[in-house]
Amino acid sequence: MFVYLLLCLEKALDRAENSRRDAYLSSAVDMEELERRMRAMETDRRYE
Repeated sequence: MFVYLLLCLEKALDRAENSRRDAYLSSAVDMEELERRMRAMETDRRYE
């Protein structure tokens, strides 16, 4: 039971992180800023 709850929590946190990243990327005002944000996310260890 504990493992099931842990997996559910992990999925919820992953969805929240994906939503946060999507919102960050979609708030870019132009393609150049979007590409800069994407490169920054690639080099940031939190996103690996």
